[in-house]
Amino acid sequence: MKQHDKVLEDGVLDPETTVVSIFPSPMHYAGPTEVQWHAKARINAGANFYIVGRDRAGMGLESEYVKVQSMAPGLERLNILPFKVAAYDKTQGKMAFFDPSRAQEFLFISGTKMRTLARNKENPPDGFMCPGGWKVLVEYYDSLAPADNGKVPVPT
Repeated sequence: MKQHDKVLEDGVLDPETTVVSIFPSPMHYAGPTEVQWHAKARINAGANFYIVGRDRAGMGLESEYVKVQSMAPGLERLNILPFKVAAYDKTQGKMAFFDPSRAQEFLFISGTKMRTLARNKENPPDGFMCPGGWKVLVEYYDSLAPADNGKVPVPT
């Protein structure tokens, strides 16, 4: 939540049109059933679209996954949008939608890589994320108690 506050404070998202909330539904079902559960809950909250994530739980092509999700009972009213892959565009110095024709100009930084950088107090490339949000992540890893061997746990 602290990172979300920083995104609003730093002006990455407009606080007048952004709702930050916690969806208290743990991952129990996994795969397409989980996606359908979350999508239906959002319909009940007034959403009319849903972005299908990049991890399609073993499903085939993204277009097939979107089709299957849109056929699920109760999701007919929902406009299901496919996930667009974003990566760090080295030529622009910021995150952008991945362009396969310029693949060599993009850098993919995984969550594991981000957590490792934060744990080691290293910074990602400028423009990767808002500085305030990055500071929150670094402070979190600073707060972790070392294990019995004196080392901070390696993020996974």
